[in-house]
Amino acid sequence: MKFQLGRLLATPGALRAMEEAGDNPAAFLLRHMSGDWGDLGAKDVRENEFSLQQDLRLLSAYRLADGTKIWIITEADRSATTILLIWSDPSSHLMLG
Repeated sequence: MKFQLGRLLATPGALRAMEEAGDNPAAFLLRHMSGDWGDLGAKDVRENEFSLQQDLRLLSAYRLADGTKIWIITEADRSATTILLIWSDPSSHLMLG
């Protein structure tokens, strides 16, 4: 594990999409916290590696089994990690667990 996730949050749309695709959020969270940034370009991967050292925000992007794209974002202070769809409203987070 490269960093702490903090409080786990997810938008309702992301939770619904993962359920519909048959994907488990834990698998994506494990990838994220191990530094597997998923479907990011080289520039974003470098930015995440820099952000790890500087305690900045971290972003991963993954595709669900049905092709839906989700983002996982960990805040700079590591207080929270949120799973969301690209088009999700970030003001409507639900706690996981």
